[in-house]
Amino acid sequence: MSEKGLIFNIQRFSLHDGPGIRTTIFFKGCPLSCLWCQNPEGLTKQQELFRYNNKCIGCKTCIKICPEMAVKIEGRGIIIDRSSCRVCLICAENCPTGALEAVGKEVTLKELTDEVLKDRILFEESGGGATLSGGEPLIQEDFVAKLLKALKANNINTAVETGGYVSSKVIDKTAPWTDLYLYDLKLIDPHESIYYTGYTSSPVSNNLKHLVNKGCRLAVRMPLIPGINDHHDNIARVTSILRENGIKKLELIPYHNMAAGKYKGLDLEYRLPRLQPPTEKQVAAVKEAFYSEGIEAEREV
Repeated sequence: MSEKGLIFNIQRFSLHDGPGIRTTIFFKGCPLSCLWCQNPEGLTKQQELFRYNNKCIGCKTCIKICPEMAVKIEGRGIIIDRSSCRVCLICAENCPTGALEAVGKEVTLKELTDEVLKDRILFEESGGGATLSGGEPLIQEDFVAKLLKALKANNINTAVETGGYVSSKVIDKTAPWTDLYLYDLKLIDPHESIYYTGYTSSPVSNNLKHLVNKGCRLAVRMPLIPGINDHHDNIARVTSILRENGIKKLELIPYHNMAAGKYKGLDLEYRLPRLQPPTEKQVAAVKEAFYSEGIEAEREV
C-alpha cells in the first residue's frame, strides 16, 4: 500500500510563501494551539466535517442519511453533534449544495507530486516552486521527506513553512531536500509561549540554531499579534535570538481576523474574538523597535 499524506488544501499562484510564484500544500496536524491560529482546519491530524450554514437549503438529506443521527437542522442552520459524529463523511458526500464538506484528504506521493508538477512552467518563469505549509508539515515527516525528495528530483524549488516545534531529527530528515525554511518565531518567554501557544518556546529556539549550524537557508518571520507579542520584552528576546544566530532580517506577518468563520464552521471556540489587526502605526512601531536593535524588519506585502 502506498504511503499517504493528509492535506487540507492546495493553493496555487501563492506569492507570500517563498520566492516567485508558489504552489502551497497545506498539511493537516499541528503540535501547537496558538490562540490566533488562522488555519484551525489544520490543527488536528484527522479528517473533519465543516458546515456552511449559508449553503443549507433545508433538504434534510444529511439527517436522513447520518448513521449516528448526529446532524440536525434548525431553521436554515445545520447543527452537528460532534460527540456523536464519527466523521464518516456520508453526509458531506451526499449534500446537494456542499453545505457539509470534508476537511482533509489523503493523497499518495505520486498524486501530490504530479499535482505540483502541473505548475512547473509557472515556477520556471517566476523562480518559484512548491511550499509545504499547514498546520505543521513536519509532523508528517516521513511523507514530507519523500515528497521533498521527489520534488527535488524534478528540479522543483522547495520551501517548508514551520513553527519549529519538532525534533531536530525531523529537521535532519527533511533538510537535504529543502531549499528554504520559512521559520516562525512567535513568543520567546516560556510562560507566555505556554499560555498563548500551548507549549514552551525552547525547542523552537534550539531548532533555529540547529538549522543555522547546518547551513540551511532561512527566512525568519514573526506573526504580529497586537497586545500579545508586540511588546518590548518579546521584541528584545527575538532580537537576541536573531543576533545569536547571525540573522539580520525578519519578516512581520500582521494578524488578521478573517478566520473567525472557519472556527464557526468547525464548532470551535474563537478565543480572541475582540482582537483587531494591528494598525499601520503599530506595525511601524514594531519595525522601528527592531531597526533600533540592528534588525531589518519588513512587513509581509
